[in-house]
Amino acid sequence: MKRSIKINKESSRRDLLKMAGGCAALTNTSLLSTMLNLSATNSAVAQTSGLTGYKALVCVFLFGGNDSYNMLTPMTPSEHAEYLTARGGDYSAGNGALGIPASEMAATTITDSSSGRQFGIHPSMPEVKTLFDQGKATFLANVGSLVEPTTRAQYDSQANLPLGLFSHSDLQQHWMTSVPQSRSQVTGWAGRMADMMTDTVNTNPAISMNMSLDNVNLLQTGGSVVPYVVTENGAQEVGWYGPTWTQAKIFSQLTDEVLARSYGNLMEKTFAQMNRTALDAAISFNGAVDQVTGVDEYFPGTLSGLQRKLRMVAKSIGAHETIGQTRQIFFVGVGGWDNHDELIATQQANLAEVSKALKTFQDAIDGLGLTNDVVTFTASDFARTLNSNGKGSDHAWGGNQIIMGGPVTGGRIHGQYPLSLASGTTLDLGRGRLLPTTSVDEMSAELAMWYGVANDSSMEHVLPNIRNFHAAGSTYPIGFLS
Repeated sequence: MKRSIKINKESSRRDLLKMAGGCAALTNTSLLSTMLNLSATNSAVAQTSGLTGYKALVCVFLFGGNDSYNMLTPMTPSEHAEYLTARGGDYSAGNGALGIPASEMAATTITDSSSGRQFGIHPSMPEVKTLFDQGKATFLANVGSLVEPTTRAQYDSQANLPLGLFSHSDLQQHWMTSVPQSRSQVTGWAGRMADMMTDTVNTNPAISMNMSLDNVNLLQTGGSVVPYVVTENGAQEVGWYGPTWTQAKIFSQLTDEVLARSYGNLMEKTFAQMNRTALDAAISFNGAVDQVTGVDEYFPGTLSGLQRKLRMVAKSIGAHETIGQTRQIFFVGVGGWDNHDELIATQQANLAEVSKALKTFQDAIDGLGLTNDVVTFTASDFARTLNSNGKGSDHAWGGNQIIMGGPVTGGRIHGQYPLSLASGTTLDLGRGRLLPTTSVDEMSAELAMWYGVANDSSMEHVLPNIRNFHAAGSTYPIGFLS
């Protein structure tokens, strides 16, 4: 299928020439991201050698702040009673309460094999329950952006805290940069990781090892690497380039002529060469993913937006050898999580979409024979207040995330799920805003170590604050991966 932008069919030869010789290859993000990668002047700060096999990381970012204590809820009777009190009671009472009764989570209850505690996965997420039971999904509890391990006393004294706590833009940036003490950081931890690796693991400089199904994002942006942006249907090509009908043939011929022209000006010559490479990269990328078989069968019927994006991720993973990559990082954004109003109904629909999409994606990865080579993880700005505002919940801090794939250490909850969600605990900063007990840095470091970054000075470049949380060496910070 042609992924293209269109130009008017009534365009004259002069118009076509203007398009071909002007900004034709700059009219979409797939081609522009190729050109940005080709024009990068910053060299990688380090090289990672000895990487073998294939590995991919997939980030599903829930923009707006997922109310994740309804996604993973304590079910031990005394703990659940405290949870209901904190949430204002059972939501079915119709009084603005946000608590989910235990009876609704009977079918999605799991047991943490480490502590014996029981938890309820949101009732709209039976697929995630299945993945947990299969050992292919786990949860990381009460994780959030931190500069250093932080106590309640340090929080009260405002000592070395992330900037702009409880702000969407700040916390999204902190998740992506892992430098929460700064608003001026212009690279993300996955981008810095790609800077170190790209010469070793990517034989196709026209297509970044970091791919985004949304747009250019800070997480994947490095000093020399920017994400290659594609749509749910693939890389966007230049309209009219390639088809065999008359005007398209004229346009294609003119484009080829302009890009092959001998330019005396170095800038014009370089620009033409980059346009040529970018155009060809989009075509070759689409050709590679179109040849992947055994993915569409896992995405039947009417698909959600997230399923369509993850289907393209699965095809890109299946095409990694043809594309020329042994390491890939994908970013998929999902909006709609800032639920100050109508939380219960909105979150039920949102979590159902995530659950179905994660299961179909994992099934597709299994079908490709890459179960142990792909790790998917969720991220979100922050969790939300346990206390209700009357209709929904407000901005908070520490929350729970899903980690999925063959390498996960299943059957248990990782991190430190609060022993009590009652108000007034040392973790409660007011209204059920919970102080994180696990840092985003620890989560990111474990993902990076599995991906191939050595836990030495290389890790310190990827995650500048990591030594505040985890010493150098070969041991994983948390243990959610094996």
